[in-house]
Amino acid sequence: MSEDWGFALPAFKPEEALQRLRRDLRELGLVERAGVFEQRGSAIVRAAVDGERLKVALVRKPARSPDWVERTLKDSAQLRDFVAQVKRDLSRWSEAHE
Repeated sequence: MSEDWGFALPAFKPEEALQRLRRDLRELGLVERAGVFEQRGSAIVRAAVDGERLKVALVRKPARSPDWVERTLKDSAQLRDFVAQVKRDLSRWSEAHE
């Protein structure tokens, strides 16, 4: 059952989304170096604007040679989900490291 509320969602602006992602990742303790966000010298996330989308990649687990899982984000909800996934993974890796 679909309802029309009479308004459209705001357009996704990848440049603004990238700035928001950068802030969110810094708040999680990651450091940006050349478009790659690191923790303790290990690459964790990379992000770049690709036209009307935001291309991101998250490592399966921190390592010297990262194994990237790539995604394309098309809206703000996907961006929030991605940041939540990064937060969960960082927590899981931190617990495993201790």
